[in-house]
Amino acid sequence: MIREAELTPTPTPSRWLEVSTVRDLSQLARLRDEWNGLIDDSRSGPFNAWEWLYPWCRRIGADRQPFVMLARDRVGRLMGLLPLGFEQRRVWGRAVRRLAFLGETHVGSDYLDVVARRGHEEEMARLFAESLWELRDQWDVLDLTDLREDSVTVRVLREVFDTYGVASRLTERYVCPYETLGKGESFDDFLKRTSRRDNYLRRKKWLEKQEGYCIEKAELPGALAGPLTDFFRLHASRWASDGGSQGIRGRGVESFHRDATQLLAERGQLRIYTMKVGGQAVASVYGIVHGSSFIYFQSGYDPEWRNRSVGLVLVGETFRDALESGLTEYDFLRGTESYKADWTTKQRHTVSLRVLAPGGAGKWFVRHEEGMRQAREVTKKLLPQNAVERVRRFRRRLSAIRG
Repeated sequence: MIREAELTPTPTPSRWLEVSTVRDLSQLARLRDEWNGLIDDSRSGPFNAWEWLYPWCRRIGADRQPFVMLARDRVGRLMGLLPLGFEQRRVWGRAVRRLAFLGETHVGSDYLDVVARRGHEEEMARLFAESLWELRDQWDVLDLTDLREDSVTVRVLREVFDTYGVASRLTERYVCPYETLGKGESFDDFLKRTSRRDNYLRRKKWLEKQEGYCIEKAELPGALAGPLTDFFRLHASRWASDGGSQGIRGRGVESFHRDATQLLAERGQLRIYTMKVGGQAVASVYGIVHGSSFIYFQSGYDPEWRNRSVGLVLVGETFRDALESGLTEYDFLRGTESYKADWTTKQRHTVSLRVLAPGGAGKWFVRHEEGMRQAREVTKKLLPQNAVERVRRFRRRLSAIRG
């Protein structure tokens, strides 16, 4: 369980900024207004928001202690924060202390990073890097996953730790397709530069002739119960029909999304689109509006309607709504599924950064991970492919039960 602790002072390498760490869930709960004011004045991505990370701590990361670093100026204004969590693992009988981003697992959080006021990104990244170095006796492994490849934080942290003779390891993570939307661009003009224009128009024309065809958009806190129920059902049906690992699985993860969507709706950032035919929901898209961007987070559809391209048409309608709302970017997040390429021409990449504290137990953690990886490779070579897939399915079912 998360342990209760007071706001803890942290060494400060700057004369005009004070750094502290929040290591208590109740203190984290009270940061919402300040956190929102900071993120509204930042270039930070949507999954660094309090509305995303606080419910993650409650529903998924309950075994981690918050380790959120705050930087304030002389008058107490919050200038930046680094949303980390602390966990302790046993590896070959040794305790390994690990710092990592809140929100790093189970919920597909891309673009995690330092949250800094505009124009202070490098300053905040350097401040937190120096503070982490000063606190190196409190952690063994620093794992920062799913930052944007062009993040200032990546460069600055590597520079700072290199100055102290500590190597960092950078690894590639995901490809994230996205598309820019022209200001004042019409949906018809946008369609002309996609590869699915004709198919979209043909499928939409057929659907519009069906009795009870409509698309509903839920965005208010009090209007989410029905759309979310439809979304979870359609999402599970989609993944079951595709034979893949369900994107949202387990009771804990579903509870997280129910909390997060409510909080996002309170901020006016949630969009749940539902396509209905004859009163029955047949497709759903769960999206987030962040600044001038529409974030396509997840979707679902009724497999019996797959051949009618209900997913294609609904995605098209979310593009239409984004354009009509004056948004200038549509982001599909991680994954290179073919349907994303039908709508986009651009990509960005995410990376992960790992640092091991000198003299700590981090090397045991790395050796353990490498041993597990090698064991999996041997298993793949020795077992028939269908047996490997059965093991994967069993693990997914077990994960869902535990969730």
